[in-house]
Amino acid sequence: MELGPELAAIITGGASGLGLATARALRDHGVRVALFDKNAEIGPGIADEIGATFCAVDVMDQASVDAGFAAARAANGQERILVNCAGGGFGGPNKTVARARDDGAITPYPIENYQKTIELNLVGSFRCIVGAAAGMMTLDPLPDGDRGAIVNTASVAGEEGQVGQVAYASAKAGVIGMTLVVARDLSAEHIRCNTILPGIFDTPLLGRAKPQVKAALSAMVPFPKRLGQAEEYARLALEMIRNGYFNGEDVRLDGAIRMQPR
Repeated sequence: MELGPELAAIITGGASGLGLATARALRDHGVRVALFDKNAEIGPGIADEIGATFCAVDVMDQASVDAGFAAARAANGQERILVNCAGGGFGGPNKTVARARDDGAITPYPIENYQKTIELNLVGSFRCIVGAAAGMMTLDPLPDGDRGAIVNTASVAGEEGQVGQVAYASAKAGVIGMTLVVARDLSAEHIRCNTILPGIFDTPLLGRAKPQVKAALSAMVPFPKRLGQAEEYARLALEMIRNGYFNGEDVRLDGAIRMQPR
């Protein structure tokens, strides 16, 4: 798929981090970009800065997603590119069942937190895949045969979840698990689907971490011994979009790290 002004893209979680870097990279190639993001405070300004369209969207809400697709298509036309970067976790006790060190009290993981994490990372991604693919199917294939390309964001935690990551690891494992099936489901429609599994990246999620914490995380990476950069994610996302033989793949982007239990 040749990138250019004739193409439109939607980036979920597009107002920061991996999503914003990908949005910038697509805009650098002339693609018309819409940012789906919950953060209506910073989103419009960022969209103006990079020449994109901002849509206040909560991927956990079907009506919000539907409205976002309608607004993005009204502004930019039917998208051929979807990059799912919206995700995260929720606070509270993290272990499956935790025993307190002081008094031995046993606390089960809050089921509502587990459900919300799955809804945000897994169901939210699938919800946007369904909406984007249905729209892409209304378009004629491009000269190279592509109708559209979808890139999801999982995590190395989906393969090696650490202590306390049960909900997040479950959700990201689900994203990994649906990649090949979605690619197969949409193959007859000439729509491709791939997933990136980032390792430890220097995103706003780590922005509040102390320097010594970032240094310790960097030291865990075999090579290069640093945190991943959002622009590196964006470059891989663009390759997945442009390369027509890239389909049904889950690709780690992690400096060869393999997460230990803790």
